[in-house]
Amino acid sequence: MMSKIYVEVINGEERIRVNEISVGHNKMTGDDTLVIAFPHYESRIEAFYEEGIMEGKWIVETKKDYSIHFVARHSVTHRFSALKKEPAIDLNGSWAVQFGMDTDSPYPALGEFKQEGNYVTGTFQTETGDFRYLQGTIQADKLYLSCFDGSHAFLFEAKVKEDGSLIGAFWSGNHYKTTWVGKRDPNFKLVDADSLTYLKEGYDKIAFSFPDIEGNMVSLDDDKYKGKVKILQIIGTWCPNCADETAFLSDYYNNLNSKDLAVIGLAYEKHKEPAKSVKAIQRFIDRFDVKYDVLFANGSSSKKEAAETLPMLNAVLSYPTMIFIDKNDKVRRIHTGFAGPATSKYKHFTEEFKEFVGALLAE
Repeated sequence: MMSKIYVEVINGEERIRVNEISVGHNKMTGDDTLVIAFPHYESRIEAFYEEGIMEGKWIVETKKDYSIHFVARHSVTHRFSALKKEPAIDLNGSWAVQFGMDTDSPYPALGEFKQEGNYVTGTFQTETGDFRYLQGTIQADKLYLSCFDGSHAFLFEAKVKEDGSLIGAFWSGNHYKTTWVGKRDPNFKLVDADSLTYLKEGYDKIAFSFPDIEGNMVSLDDDKYKGKVKILQIIGTWCPNCADETAFLSDYYNNLNSKDLAVIGLAYEKHKEPAKSVKAIQRFIDRFDVKYDVLFANGSSSKKEAAETLPMLNAVLSYPTMIFIDKNDKVRRIHTGFAGPATSKYKHFTEEFKEFVGALLAE
């Protein structure tokens, strides 16, 4: 049976309330059992609970045989360590970071950290998104940060070198690991998010035809979009950065309530079965009170395959990507990625977004 209890997942300032919890009793072991579901990310926690200890596994349903073992202890409030070793450095501020130092294609990121004693929060923003809310500790010359949101389990470790720079490792679940380095740089900037994705030569507009969740084909040439400012949102319901963007965009659209603005989500899903994808999209719509159209764009979340459905773009580099189209169907801007609320860029982006869309509506 479904219980009335809930779980709150804490990552720094973020609180994720999880209401879908099943409780039971294993007759063979005598242990209480819990299933904590994250339906919007199609993952769940299965665990036994006894004498203040919860032990089990986090299961990702969209990946074959994918699970991670965990142990949780009741009333333990620290993450990583309760020690108070004097930090070797003050991490507060901006850092120029490179991930993938052990590969042929390292990529840049902007690290933003806040430190109070041993307690550290922050995030890494890349050219295609951010790692959302990270929380951890610094103990002497060792830094530890992590995040779990039902979609991702991130772990970052680093050592403070004698010159004050950082060198460490990053794990995403149990399937990916890479190395990273960072140095303090208050002037470091990433490439402009409006310059990465663009129309290829020979194209002057966006065109597509995809079904909505009722199975009706929808095209950008449909009468209901003519003469309107249009925002296309390339998303996946499985993507936390897309969730952050949709939370903002849905709130903006619902409050603006303008007949001159249309927003269209193009959802690229991980399921091969259309019925499962449609179910995931419906959950996404309900979760964020989305009142604009969200279409089932393709049966694959592969960026390469997604780009094949939109051949006028040079590439699909990131989920999410936002395309701004004016009332005359001219593409005015393509914004790759999203600087979410865990970043210092979020406030600036949302204010600039409102100003830009307001100007398009006024034309």
